[in-house]
Amino acid sequence: MYSEEIPVKKSKFRDSQIVGLIKRAEAGEPVASLCREAGISAATFYKWRSKYGGMDVSMLARVKELEEENRRLKKMYAESQMDSAILKEALAKKW
Repeated sequence: MYSEEIPVKKSKFRDSQIVGLIKRAEAGEPVASLCREAGISAATFYKWRSKYGGMDVSMLARVKELEEENRRLKKMYAESQMDSAILKEALAKKW
């Protein structure tokens, strides 16, 4: 059974930095200059904006907590289903 953790790439940006960039863009700063300053692509900025736009730092931290919990629960469910399938297979062979 697999119990290896898949590494999740960590962002080099803190939540407050992401929210700050989005708020600066909302205030009227050009996205191109913000991206150049932060060293990110425009695609990354727009992905962040679609995912985190309208949030403050505490909300963003809560979203990340919930995503981690969801990942953990999905893993638990998959392992449970795999165990169930193994037991069914073993019982079928026994009879």
